[in-house]
Amino acid sequence: MTGTVAQLLAIMARLRGADGCPWDREQTFASVAPHTIEEAYEVADAIERADLKHLKDELGDLLFQVVFHAQLASEAGEFDFDAVVAGICDKLIRRHPHVFANATTHSAAEQSVTWENIKARERSATAATGAFLSELDGIPRALPALVRAFKLSKRAARVGFDFERAEHAADKVAEELAEVRAAAAAQESAQETFEEVGDLLFAAANLARKLNVDAEAALRAANAKFERRFRGMESLASQRGAGFGSMDLAAQEMLWQEMKRSE
Repeated sequence: MTGTVAQLLAIMARLRGADGCPWDREQTFASVAPHTIEEAYEVADAIERADLKHLKDELGDLLFQVVFHAQLASEAGEFDFDAVVAGICDKLIRRHPHVFANATTHSAAEQSVTWENIKARERSATAATGAFLSELDGIPRALPALVRAFKLSKRAARVGFDFERAEHAADKVAEELAEVRAAAAAQESAQETFEEVGDLLFAAANLARKLNVDAEAALRAANAKFERRFRGMESLASQRGAGFGSMDLAAQEMLWQEMKRSE
């Protein structure tokens, strides 16, 4: 039989074996990690494009990344693929008490709160062993910066460090924008301007959280909108016998407004 998890694990072991693939044999956790991140993004891209054929392929590629890391860990004597599966099974059962332990929940929103509370108790259990534990522990540094900003502010809000209302978060965005303007006007050092822009982006991510907007998804949508309109401007210019890059800004702005009206 082909196409089983057992076969995939056997293929992975063979690739890493003495008679396997030289490239696969050279890899480490660190060298494989960028590919893992890339494959996760490709899964998200297929979903965003509603391309289920490619989603199947991309999920296979992502699964291979999991198997690859598990093989490396097995060779190091740390854990194997079965341990990975056992761990996620235990976690899902533990974090869904309304399904597996007769607890009561009435909505997805309530379950999200329950999930976060269980995670917090798990972190507290770790702290009880004597290790210092921050409320921000467990937020991966490798996350896209906008996603991580969202999660950092969400964690801080769990212990009360948060604006009372969304308009206060909006005021903070305005404050940070003013500081960017001031830094630029004063021609401050590149590092100071860099930091002010970072503060502005963090404040914007925090505002999105207060408004219950997924900041990463919103920015992806804005990127897609900009790309769609820009490509449309280039196409219009070409249809009218002009090169978009040779047009002045006023003419380009007219095309931009035309694209906006056409949507």
